[in-house]
Amino acid sequence: MVGLLDLVQKTMTTPHPLDRYLELVRPTLTRRSMRAKITHVRRSAVGSVTLTLEPARQWSGHVAGQYVQIGVVIDGVRHTRCYSPVNAEGRRDRHIELTVKAHPHGLVSNHLHENAIPGMVVDLEPAAGAFHLPEPRPEQIVLISGGSGITPVLSMLRTLADEGYRGRILFLHYNRSPEWVPHRQELEAIAMQHSNVRIEFRYPEAVRGQVWGGGALDSGPSGVGERSGGAEGGKNRDLGTANPPAAKRRANQAERDANFGYDELESLAPWFPSAQTYLCGPPGLMAAVRTVYEAEQLGDRLHSEEFTLTTAVVDPADAEGKVTFSDSGVVAENTGESLLEQAESAGLNPEYGCRMGICFSCTAVKRSGCTRNLRTGQLDSDPDQPIQICINAPVGDVDLAL
Repeated sequence: MVGLLDLVQKTMTTPHPLDRYLELVRPTLTRRSMRAKITHVRRSAVGSVTLTLEPARQWSGHVAGQYVQIGVVIDGVRHTRCYSPVNAEGRRDRHIELTVKAHPHGLVSNHLHENAIPGMVVDLEPAAGAFHLPEPRPEQIVLISGGSGITPVLSMLRTLADEGYRGRILFLHYNRSPEWVPHRQELEAIAMQHSNVRIEFRYPEAVRGQVWGGGALDSGPSGVGERSGGAEGGKNRDLGTANPPAAKRRANQAERDANFGYDELESLAPWFPSAQTYLCGPPGLMAAVRTVYEAEQLGDRLHSEEFTLTTAVVDPADAEGKVTFSDSGVVAENTGESLLEQAESAGLNPEYGCRMGICFSCTAVKRSGCTRNLRTGQLDSDPDQPIQICINAPVGDVDLAL
């Protein structure tokens, strides 16, 4: 009791925020911000680490497919990134499970992969994102992912399995090789326990340059199939003209690059036109799947989440004007890059999270000038407007409150 009284007295007689003292009692006990403690660390797949987090009481859970933003301190600097929980929604112990892939130049992902240990505390934001399972559940579901894009759709599959979902499910995942697939054993177990679930693994890079004919499936657990190399042809039935236009040739190339096409999907789930499809993966796979669905006029049944930012390339020679970071008194020549990249090049350290326009961590007020959204191409010349500097580039002179 004496210790508690001393703590209360300090909070009333010193200028430090209350959270500074609550941290002394428990690192995750804060009033304004939310934190989580890492309780388990597992490295069962090549190149990734799975973390189990015990969040503070403020945590209200997530909907399968959503993402959370976590913050870690590296060399004295706080960095934030967005990751999708892989656990089913509504977990009874309220814990969060994140699988983080260590990307070649990923500061936070590599830090967590190499240094995460039980007891480490991270900052945590509430779950967000519109990519999630709807209510009521669709009658049939296709889940397609590639690489680290497996995380949100795995949460969806786990949720459906826990709910005893009775509709047909195809789970199609692309990766380098079996050892790179996180949670592979659990996926196989789900397929064995649920006759309505079909799990398929594809390893396009396993056998480069070899044509696999029909691509005979390797035998595996009931409901599980896998194939190394790409399926032959991989063509969309509406794109296989003798001399296709340039747009169709590019679409065909996207399908070949991803080893995905109409024939592949129809062979696995001939019922896919009546299903709802959820997609997350690298740009090549995303483009190939969209090509099929657009050709089949099924765009309204395809729901996707991007974890990389695809932007139009800007030639520095076409960039004009200057960027004024008025709060810092810094003026720089416009290079055509995003405002976030230009701010960093100018020696500033603006806060950011996902760098792809999802988490809104990098929002700043544009005082004047015109900007272009790098994702949509839309121009905005309204003054005194908050913009996301990671996905907006200056068009001519721009003054940013940074």
